[in-house]
Parts: sequence; C-alpha cells; structure tokens
Amino acid sequence: MPGIVRKNFDSADEVRPFEDGKGELDLVNTDRGPVGRAVFEPGWQWSRHVKPLAGTDSCQAAHAGYVVSGRMKVVMDDGTEDEVGPGDFTAIEPGHDAWVLGDEPCVMLDWVGFGDYAVSA
Repeated sequence: MPGIVRKNFDSADEVRPFEDGKGELDLVNTDRGPVGRAVFEPGWQWSRHVKPLAGTDSCQAAHAGYVVSGRMKVVMDDGTEDEVGPGDFTAIEPGHDAWVLGDEPCVMLDWVGFGDYAVSA
C-alpha cells in the first residue's frame, strides 16, 4: 500500500445516477474500501429515487458521513428522526428513509455505506 493515496471525486471510479435525475453518487475505490460523495438534488427522497434500485422497503445501508452542504431529514423505521446539515458528522444505522430539505442540493461524503448504495438489486 502506498504511503499517500490521492483520488478526486470529479474523476470518480464509478458514477451512479439516482432515479429521475435527482442526483448521483461518485465513488472512489481505495485499498481501505470505497468512499462516496453523493449529491442529492432538491426533491430527492430515498423511497422515491433509490428504493426502485435497492428493492428494499427502507435504506439498509449503514452510513458514517459528513455533510458538506445542504440539509437532509432522516427518519428511522422506528420513527426516530433527525436533520443534518453543513459541518455535521452523522452515523445512521440501516432501516431509514431520508430526503432533501429546502431548495439547495445536499452533498455528503460517506466512508461506510456507499459501496453498495444505489445498485440494482
């Protein structure tokens, strides 16, 4: 493994578009696993724009990420909810829905849950 690894999301190893043009996931692969940058456009909601790809009732990915810009609401299957915004670190367990709040895209980085995210089941 090299001492320094540099990758750029603008030259991602893989790009996964969301349904209806509501954003995309840019994925870079590293020796330590994939890292993703997702741009969720206003109006994006997991249950409308990723669920058709995932084929599950709610998002079953665990996430550990950082919100670069925009805001998102997350609602767990048990009803627990929270909002995340710029500068927030968030850890989200499997079993949730989420959607963009407001009219600004939500940009998030994730070190855990984007490897298998937005992939056809």
